[in-house]
Amino acid sequence: MLRALFSNTSSGVLHAVLMSVAMLVTGCSTTYPAAPATVSSADYNYVIGPGDTVNIVVWRNPELSMNVPVRPDGRITTPLVEDLPAIGKSAKTLARDIEKALSNYIRDPVVTVVVTSFVGPYSEQIRVVGEAAKPQVLSYRQQMTLLDVMIAVGGMTDFADGNHATILRTSEGNKQYSVRLRDLLKRGDVSANVEVKPGDVLVIPQSWF
Repeated sequence: MLRALFSNTSSGVLHAVLMSVAMLVTGCSTTYPAAPATVSSADYNYVIGPGDTVNIVVWRNPELSMNVPVRPDGRITTPLVEDLPAIGKSAKTLARDIEKALSNYIRDPVVTVVVTSFVGPYSEQIRVVGEAAKPQVLSYRQQMTLLDVMIAVGGMTDFADGNHATILRTSEGNKQYSVRLRDLLKRGDVSANVEVKPGDVLVIPQSWF
């Protein structure tokens, strides 16, 4: 399961998570700082990832307008435009790139791109491993919180040690923070509901008592 969740993640992040899980399984305890309550940035901009669907509208050229998926290699193909990279770009940037490609065929093209199905690049996805009811990969959303993540994965198993869960923050060089899932989910302690960042990995250990 761990390797499936991390099949598209850098080896450094995978190694850090596996080491963290191994420490929890073997009973080694490490004290990490509490996760900060607020981390989202007001200037966050969504970028396109494999699996997204984009709606391309070419003004006055309906035959060139359509919904297209972003392939696993991060590229899209549309009429007159083949294998155009889309991964890591904003909708606005992709629209300008399509205009540049179409300018070889039509005069002064005006293109609008709207992302209609969101997956996001692998580096910005949220991963949940360990004693979650449904460990999985989630798409990041602005101001996404720990509670949002836990609702998406169906909460914890009966064997989870929620108050010893940790967040591996890849955006900060794999720094680890402690989070209090049991207090949040079982006791309704809203002070335990912290924001997550793109690329976070939530590790929920098993309780041995």
